[in-house]
Amino acid sequence: MEVKVYRLSAFPKERHGGNAAGVVVDANKLSEKEMQEIAKDVGFSETAFVIDSPNADFKVRFFTPLSEVGLCGHATIATFNLLRDIGRIKKGFYTQETKVGILKLEVKKDTVFMEQIPPIYGEFVDPSEIYECFNNYEFIDSSLPIRVLSTGMKEIFVPIKSVKELNRLKPDFDKIIELSHKYNVIGIHCFSMTDEEDVDAYGRNFAPIVGINEESATGTSNGALGCYLNNYIDENKIKFTLRQGYSMNKPSEITTLLHIKNDEVVTVFVGGNAIIIKE
Repeated sequence: MEVKVYRLSAFPKERHGGNAAGVVVDANKLSEKEMQEIAKDVGFSETAFVIDSPNADFKVRFFTPLSEVGLCGHATIATFNLLRDIGRIKKGFYTQETKVGILKLEVKKDTVFMEQIPPIYGEFVDPSEIYECFNNYEFIDSSLPIRVLSTGMKEIFVPIKSVKELNRLKPDFDKIIELSHKYNVIGIHCFSMTDEEDVDAYGRNFAPIVGINEESATGTSNGALGCYLNNYIDENKIKFTLRQGYSMNKPSEITTLLHIKNDEVVTVFVGGNAIIIKE
């Protein structure tokens, strides 16, 4: 069966930036095996498949080249920017059914914001376990905790002393896979705060357990990172501008918005644009 796959870049800060995602907008007749084969053939970190849903406006399934994942931020942003641009939807509010639940989206003129689940904090991780996954030099910002956190996908969040140190990291992917199994996470998200006026933090994301050695823009990670920064850096800040992919020459920018009630984060939205890179 002939299947049309759109190829887009989500969250690009510049034309060559962002994170590539495949999108199939008419996937009702595809089997799970066929979706997996298409995702492997496309070869991007994730490919999204749009399906009719009795419970929401759309059902979306996400596949890496190796396996299905419950949610993918950048592929969601790519999907709904695309649906607007090809005339399937208009500006407004929508819902998508995913394996982590039914989530809201706001489709704007040039951007899309997706809802994530409220933050779930997990274990603290000892720095020695992180050092084994990288260069074994002192790069961790010890003033902040290393912690498992999820707004849809569980990851280990690691504060780094500086953007320079962040870019120096040399990951040992086998060690990261071992640690990911130990803590039942999809990977490690390293980040560094910055004094730049228009950006809060830079990040690098490593998820080799699902076939993604490094990713240039991760929506779910940056939603969780916004919660981490609100919790540990500034409880009054609810909007974060987060950059990723600079170490890969794929500059990306993600906006995270938090809604707070009774001193707790009750809603997380992550947003950005997406552009078609080829069809």
